[in-house]
Amino acid sequence: MKGQITTCGSYEMRQRISVETGTVVRRLMDVGGIVIGKTKTVECALGGWGTNEHMGTPWNPWDLEHPRVPGGSSSGSGVAVASGLASCATGSDTGGSVRLPAAYCGLTGLKVSKACLPTDGIMPLSQTLDTPGPMTRNMPDLALMFSVMKGIDGRKIEIDMMNGDGLFNIQMNIFKGLKFGIIDQKERSRCTDDILKSYDATLNLLVDLGAELEVFTSPIAYDDMAQFNGAITMYEGYHNHRHLYDDPSKSMDQNVKKRMLAGRDITPQKHADHLSKRQDHQLIFKNAMADFDALITPTIIEPAPKLDEIDEDFTPGYFTRPFNYIDMSALALPIAYSSNGLPTSLQIVVPAGQEDYVIQMGTALESALALNKQPNLSP
Repeated sequence: MKGQITTCGSYEMRQRISVETGTVVRRLMDVGGIVIGKTKTVECALGGWGTNEHMGTPWNPWDLEHPRVPGGSSSGSGVAVASGLASCATGSDTGGSVRLPAAYCGLTGLKVSKACLPTDGIMPLSQTLDTPGPMTRNMPDLALMFSVMKGIDGRKIEIDMMNGDGLFNIQMNIFKGLKFGIIDQKERSRCTDDILKSYDATLNLLVDLGAELEVFTSPIAYDDMAQFNGAITMYEGYHNHRHLYDDPSKSMDQNVKKRMLAGRDITPQKHADHLSKRQDHQLIFKNAMADFDALITPTIIEPAPKLDEIDEDFTPGYFTRPFNYIDMSALALPIAYSSNGLPTSLQIVVPAGQEDYVIQMGTALESALALNKQPNLSP
């Protein structure tokens, strides 16, 4: 936002004043959106847990007794919406930074394909992978926010809302005849029992709604795609922010610095090879998915862990990073609650450009799930 402090989560940028307003923010303001504050992010947006060493880590509102990860990098956005401070918030997703906070905080979050929304005015991490997206408490709010961020005329949105048309038309028969790819045994072994229990229950619900399920084994291992995504991110992130991380006098988050400096060791030729390989992998993946309408995965491998139990060298973006790498659209939405009351989350993945379709699927699934639990913020 022009004239407002925007730190990108960095202590060293705490006095930085923005010189422009991003297009997606301007669109939200132009239709009457009220900006009530700037939220926290992981320093320079490089981290999936949501922690911030110098600027503070937002508290996941689903557990007021034990500090748990809020998800990152758009940690403050997730916490603000989940705790009722705001009805919606923006995030930027390079490897899961919208979907991970949404998953850990019990929200809906949309990762759009690269060409869907403008990125001007967004402080870059990776120009190749960065995508802005909405986080909300329910699918109708997400449909509204996404429509505005996309630049659709406000009057048309209003008419669709009043008439129940377009993205605001709940089609409970949308799943009939659709073929969904589900995770194989190798991917299931990554997940905790709580995640698998809610995932399987939702798959059964999708079958009841008319969907056909078939195990989808990725032609490129999810682990490998996550690593390739990380390499592209760290190379480009380092070159965007090297003036901060190369200077030992700067007070930088040590966990982020370790990740960021890994990009220093990647040569321009190696980066070019990664980008070329990415194009090949996109084609391979597209062909493998040709017979499927969507992929259904968990969003996270476990409900929000306690802050003192996480490994900062490990990424929680196992199921999120691959779809930034392949450039697909992915929706995270809450589906149940763990044995200790924490949200679990499902990810619906569709080809690039099918954001409207995945929103319509998510709206129907949310209606069928009929969840109504919110964090208990009573002292």
